[in-house]
Amino acid sequence: MKKERDFLKTLHRTLLTLHHQKPSIPKMDPSERYCYNPTLRWNPQVEEYFVKAYGADHFARISKALTRPSCYSCIRVNTLKTTSDAVIKKLSALLQERGWKDDPAKGANVPYDLDDIATVPVNSDASEKNCSISKCKISGLDYVVFVKGSGPHNIDYGYEEDKPPKEVIVSRKCAEAVLRGAHVYVPGVLACSAHVEKGEPVAVSVAVEQPGADGGWGVGFTRGTRVNGLNGQYPHYFERNGLYIGQGTTMMSRSGMFRASEGVALDMYNRVFNLPSFYDLLEGEIFLQNLPSIITAHALDPQQGEKILDMCAAPGGKTTAIAILMKDKGEVIAADRSHNKVLDIQKLAAEMDIKCITTYKLDALKSVERINNLDSQDAPQCGQSESIERSDSLRSGIEEISITAPGCTHDKVATLEHLRNGNYTSKAELRKNIRKMRNGPGRNNASGGRVERSKGFLPNSFDRVLLDAPCSALGLRPRLFAGEDTVESLRAHAKYQRRMFDQAVQLVRPGGVIVYSTCTINPGENEALVRYALDTYKFLSLASQHPKVGGPGLVGGCQFSDGYQEEWLRPGEEDLVQRFDPSSQLDTMGFFIAKFNVGPKGI
Repeated sequence: MKKERDFLKTLHRTLLTLHHQKPSIPKMDPSERYCYNPTLRWNPQVEEYFVKAYGADHFARISKALTRPSCYSCIRVNTLKTTSDAVIKKLSALLQERGWKDDPAKGANVPYDLDDIATVPVNSDASEKNCSISKCKISGLDYVVFVKGSGPHNIDYGYEEDKPPKEVIVSRKCAEAVLRGAHVYVPGVLACSAHVEKGEPVAVSVAVEQPGADGGWGVGFTRGTRVNGLNGQYPHYFERNGLYIGQGTTMMSRSGMFRASEGVALDMYNRVFNLPSFYDLLEGEIFLQNLPSIITAHALDPQQGEKILDMCAAPGGKTTAIAILMKDKGEVIAADRSHNKVLDIQKLAAEMDIKCITTYKLDALKSVERINNLDSQDAPQCGQSESIERSDSLRSGIEEISITAPGCTHDKVATLEHLRNGNYTSKAELRKNIRKMRNGPGRNNASGGRVERSKGFLPNSFDRVLLDAPCSALGLRPRLFAGEDTVESLRAHAKYQRRMFDQAVQLVRPGGVIVYSTCTINPGENEALVRYALDTYKFLSLASQHPKVGGPGLVGGCQFSDGYQEEWLRPGEEDLVQRFDPSSQLDTMGFFIAKFNVGPKGI
């Protein structure tokens, strides 16, 4: 019995000791965890394809570059309103007022050189210079201004052994915006350490999607999860090694972050990449736009008085660039299939005070109008808004409805023509219009609040057509995730783009120009489209582009394991396109531009 009692006492003491002991935390090197050194994960088949296209070393450099933002902001000046010199002067003062400073001495390791595309900084005295603002010196692009940032910076997150810093985990898309200069907004917060109050400094890390058991991708935890800070005790601890993007000050408590629906959650004061924010700066005078996108508008070479179509125009950057190059003289048709995106184009054109842009809601795959056996005198003209045929019974039924519309000089019966305005068919829509007449015009009837639909345009209607095609967007940066893209999805993009290009070919007149562009590094959506265009339409030929800033295209092709053969450019064609490599010294996004001259279509 005594032995049994002694054994129980010993066991009790052991359990008490274990209960009060702190959990063992594996030793870690803070410099390896609390840094920004991401690795972009690709689908294995996609990675194999790109390695064949670029070579293993080159593709590794591209992948690395894609995880980082360009270390300068590119601004297009609206020369209809102002000048580059005036904008540089205003921006320098405004950015300094906002407290933004470019401090190259702060651990910066800038992997680019702007000497070939920018002039010397406006303020040459380094002791007085807070930010480096310079004018592009490429011929014809003196209205482009660069604002130089810095990074990547080494940040001390205040890590102490067994005492990690308080932390906020943000979504991958939120992190990509923060790397470009944004703050952290409430919807982007996924998890937070316990007992975080307003005004506290926190480390900011990124939850990148991980493969799930069902074959999909996800972050693996629900929004609102508490971060404990100990190894293995909070979501994807080890996956976030090297994925810390800076420090921020909390603008609300932990509970507030997950209760609020909007607002700034973190004010970022210490960033891995230091880039200025241009939000609400010089509206109408400047437009933040990537350099390859600006060059795309120049490649189109629009002339005053011409009629030009931008097939996939949203958000309107290239559309307004084209209009400004034409000095607002001519006609630029901007089409997009999204109602809200068309409104964005209208808003941007109004801010820039551009008059020559006409917008339509139109799917690019239906850009060519179908006559459908209508008599020529009844066929709508190019750009005419869509109307819906109605049966005689429905028409007569609507016409019987009448109201006395207030605000008229006489008690006037509102007939069908007053109410439906050629667009509405149902009695519900009719009643909505009646309410509008009673309540006044409202926002939807105000200038810029309406979107006109188009049934498409007649063949040979345009002097020039820009097809900035929807694509896989694998050239956008910074990018922290690419795992969802598959060889099949890349091929699907390419098929979709060929169908849109078929529409563009019909719409441009003989002697006109087509410019095709994408923001992807995928040869199947770039060089393979050029091969398709030249082989299918013998009256098309590649044209030289000015200015020529990007590198040559890819020659050859790729044989896939399933037997699919993809053909790219042939020798002699590579220098007639522009391919922008994100790993090059220009430090741009990944981009591609091809320009075609249209010959007589009878051949």
